[in-house]
Parts: sequence; structure tokens; C-alpha cells
Amino acid sequence: MEFRRIDHLPPYVFSIINELKIDARRAGSDVIDFGFGNPDLPSPDIAIRKLAEAAELSRNHRYSASKGIPKLRAAAADLYRRRFGVELDPDTEVLNVIGAKEGFTHLMWVLLQPGDACLVPAPSYPIHIWGPIFAGAAIREVALAEGEEFVQNLERAWEYSWPKPRALVISFPHNPTTICVDKGFFERIVRFAKERNVIVVHDNAYADLGFDGYEPPSILQAPGAKDCCVELYSMTKSFSMAGWRVAFLVGNPEVIAALSKLKSYLDYGTFQPIQIAATVTLNEAAEHPKLVKDVYQSRRDTLCDGLDRIGWSVDRPKGTMFVWADIPEPYAHMDSLEFSSYLVREANVATSPGVGFGPGGEGHVRFALIENEQRTLQAVRNLRRALPDLT
Repeated sequence: MEFRRIDHLPPYVFSIINELKIDARRAGSDVIDFGFGNPDLPSPDIAIRKLAEAAELSRNHRYSASKGIPKLRAAAADLYRRRFGVELDPDTEVLNVIGAKEGFTHLMWVLLQPGDACLVPAPSYPIHIWGPIFAGAAIREVALAEGEEFVQNLERAWEYSWPKPRALVISFPHNPTTICVDKGFFERIVRFAKERNVIVVHDNAYADLGFDGYEPPSILQAPGAKDCCVELYSMTKSFSMAGWRVAFLVGNPEVIAALSKLKSYLDYGTFQPIQIAATVTLNEAAEHPKLVKDVYQSRRDTLCDGLDRIGWSVDRPKGTMFVWADIPEPYAHMDSLEFSSYLVREANVATSPGVGFGPGGEGHVRFALIENEQRTLQAVRNLRRALPDLT
């Protein structure tokens, strides 16, 4: 039987590493898992209490609003005012989505169709590549680089593309490379987009995970951004609420209205007690993202210091919950899937192979900072034994 859209999907390389991890654990090995970026920190106590309280009321068991209840959208607007100094109209510039991946994928449906093209950095988080493809569009990969070089790469990709791309997908701090940007970078992106009539979709998944004093900006802080930009903000990392699936699309009101119209046909919104709990969390647990950030920064330091001690030099990221590492030179004859598989078998350490983020990720592995400091130190000891050529 043939299936549309999925028959030509390549093997999901992360599942290969996951199967190796499962097999090793079944055999009794203690695999330390840096593979899947699945936050392990508990959700705020206030979220849990309010969820239980709201779930006790039968009126909250009915269909909700696909665009999100008004108080939740108002709370998201208040967060943007506090965090970024950006004013949003909760009625026209904020939309609740059922997690950023759902919001992004359906957004591609209203922005793109067969015959369109979309600019996407290489490497990228997989749904940023496949979301436009699911919508029937072609992607134009843009080599990821720091600052002005990336803008120049964008301009070249635009000039050599036909048809001319009508959307640009970006995400900073960047998963997997951890590249970070400043407000000036977003100002250049907005100018690029307005000059070419491009809609910019910025996935701000790591909005609150900046280290060493770095505070990730919002693209909506750039002058004129609402004319051509929308941004996804998620409670997954900032508030440790991965399984709750609460995120927002904010920005350009025409794009917000378009996705809202589509969602009115597709869903009735997140379970209302979850929306109520998320509302209270945004309003009353505003300090939680800082607590989360401090934990990830400590884990980053433990991992980077440990890798440096064993001779595996890596860049210390300024943001995200990841470390992006070159495959060490003595092992560079392996591709990233082979090297990640080797680490599971020989070191009981699971990582994500760089090729899983597109061809531009080859030659790297990604560590997710989801193990505590003690487990991370054990992983470093395991890696020292499994990678003797480093020393």
C-alpha cells in the first residue's frame, strides 16, 4: 500500500541510536542518554496544582477554543511585554498552538503549497526542514553561519532560487549548532524580508536559555518586524512543560488570523485545564525560566569541562540546552551515525548524530543537557575509556 507524504521520508536516524540504547539497556548496560532533547526538570508546582484544581471542574472537560482561552493569550502578551518589551494584542497577535511543532507544521500549510519555495538553514531541527516539504513546497538550504555571513548566504540563496522563496524559517539560539544572535542580526533579517516580500518564521524555542549573561532576543524587537514576521514561543524548555504541549504563535496579525482559521477546522484547542494551569504559571511563576537556565548552565559547564579534560575540545554554547561537538580528529574517518553508534556500544553514552539535522550536520554529534552533573561526569569517564586516541 502506498502512503502520501511519508513513503519518501528517509529513515529517522535518531531512532537508530534509540534502538541501540534500548538494546543496551535490556542487556543490563547503564546508558547515559544525551540524545533526545527531552527536558527532565519538573514542571512548576503551581502548574501541577492548578491543573488538578481545574480538572476537578466538569465544565472544563468540554471543548475549548482552538485559538486559546482569552486569559492565556493575555498572559502570553504580558510575558512578551516583560521579557522583550514587545507589545502584542492578545486578540489579533497571539495564538495558542498545541506545541511548537504542531503550530509550525500547520503554519507551513497556510504559507506554502506545491510550487512554492522556502529558505531553511542547514543544518536545522528536522521539522524545520520537513514542515515545508509536508506542505508541498521545495526547500532552499542556506549554509548556517555567524551574523552577517549568514545574511549574505541568504541573499545568494534568494538570488539563485526559482521560484523566489516566499518564507524563511530561522531559529536562534539555534538547535543543533547553538549559534546565538543579537538584536542587530534580527534587524538585518527584517530588512531582507521586507525588501523581498518574504514571511519570516522564527522558532524561539530557547528564548530563556541564554548563558553567561546572554539574553536571547525576540525577532519582534526589530523595528517593523510585525509587518513580515511571526515567532513561536514555547513553554517546553523555559517552564519545563514539555508534555503539556503549550506554545504560542505571535506577531503579524494576518498570519495569526490565517493559522487560526485553519486550526478552527482541525482542533478544539488544548485541554482547558492545561490552558488554565499554563495561564497561572505564566502570571505567577515568572522566575521559573531563570531557575531552569541556571541548571542547564551548570550542566553545560560540567560537560564542556569534562570533554576538555579528556582531549575533546568543544565550543561552550551561549544558549540552548545542547552542546554541538565536532567528531574528534582521530575518529573523523567515521560518519556521524557510525560515531554515535560507536559511543553507545563502547561508552554507554547516547548522542544525536549530526546528519539527523540534514547533510549540513555531518561531522558532528549533539549532546542534550538532560543528565545531571553526576551522570555527566560518569559519561566523561566512559568516553575517556572508549576514546583512547584522544589522549
